[in-house]
Amino acid sequence: MKHNFKHLNIWKLSIELADEVYVATDSFQKNEEFGLKSQIRRCVVSVASNIAEGSSRSSNKDFNRFLEISLGSLYELQTQIIISGNRDYFEMSKTEKLENKITELQRMISGFQRNLVL
Repeated sequence: MKHNFKHLNIWKLSIELADEVYVATDSFQKNEEFGLKSQIRRCVVSVASNIAEGSSRSSNKDFNRFLEISLGSLYELQTQIIISGNRDYFEMSKTEKLENKITELQRMISGFQRNLVL
């Protein structure tokens, strides 16, 4: 069963998160341009991209596999946000705000997965 990803709340929130992460990482030091900054951005883009790609699959089982990849990217992103906060690339309040949004999206994707008929 195919899903229209643009109508999925998990996709919408992942796009919001991507926008916030891009703005937050704009202020990273120049030496992180091809390091942590690039990795964080690839990660957050992966979340929304995998939700979209999975939604096009012909079975919910395949879609679920892409949702698992999205979850993995979220945990990777969360780790990178923590590292960035520890290095003072973000203010503590920004780290907490991003982590809260990441945790919310993790819960939403997990809930969506539980409701998929495999």
